Amino acid sequence: QVQLVESGGGLVQAGESLRLSCAASGRTVSRYGMGWFRQAPGKKREFIATISGSGGSIYYVDSVKGRFTISRDNAKNTVYLQMNSLKPEDTAVYYCAVDLYGLGSSAVADYGYWGQGTQVTVSS
Repeated sequence: QVQLVESGGGLVQAGESLRLSCAASGRTVSRYGMGWFRQAPGKKREFIATISGSGGSIYYVDSVKGRFTISRDNAKNTVYLQMNSLKPEDTAVYYCAVDLYGLGSSAVADYGYWGQGTQVTVSS
């Protein structure tokens, strides 16, 4: 089993940055793609970015391209999400998860072993 723990969230002002971490334990995730998602109150969970096991394939949702960067350190069994130029509409709980099928999918159903999430709040 894989356990994922997200951290790094907080309250920031618009235009500022945060770096989220997703630490995996239980087994190595270096062979697996990983994804970041977010969920705002009253909204569905939304895909943000995915990265392949090697880090060679990366995809972003259009709304975060140029502002967010997903990366991973397989030696630390950790995936990161660097978020720059944050906007109030980025406010949500952010989750990481394992890409179950290795397809680099954006579908929530294709991911598993979800962490508990970390709250990001961006004030205007």
